[in-house]
Amino acid sequence: MKKAQNKDEAFENKIAELTNDLQRTRADFENFRKQVELQKENERKATKFSTVYKVLPLLDDLDRAISSYAELEPLEKSLEKTLKELGLSRIVSDKGTDFDPDLHDAVMVNGENGEKEVIAETLRPGYYYEGEVLRPAMVKVDRV
Repeated sequence: MKKAQNKDEAFENKIAELTNDLQRTRADFENFRKQVELQKENERKATKFSTVYKVLPLLDDLDRAISSYAELEPLEKSLEKTLKELGLSRIVSDKGTDFDPDLHDAVMVNGENGEKEVIAETLRPGYYYEGEVLRPAMVKVDRV
C-alpha cells in the first residue's frame, strides 16, 4: 500500500510540476505577445511620424507662399483646418512668446544681460503631431 501511495504522490508531484511549467509557458507567451504588439505599435507610430515629417518642407513652402501673396490667404484657414484634422498643429512661436527649449530651437540670441528670453522672430514654424513635438520651431530670441 505504501508503494501505491508513493506512486500517487509521485504522479501528483509530476502533475503539479507540469502544471507549473504550463502556467509559466502561458505567462511567457502572453508577455511575448504583448511585447510584439507594443513593437508593432511603435513601428506604426514611427512610420506615421516619419511620413508626416517628410511633408513639413511642403508646409513651409505653402506658408511662405501664403505670406507673400495676399490672394492665397483664404487657403490658410483651409490648411489649418486640414492639419488639425490630421492631428498636426503649429507650435506657438509668436513674437513676444516665452522661449521654451523643448518647443523652440534658438539659432540666434540678441542681448546678453536679460533674465527672460522671448521670441523675437520665427524663422521656421514648429509642429506637434498627435500631441508630441514633431519639429521644434526655429526662432531668434531676445533677452529682456
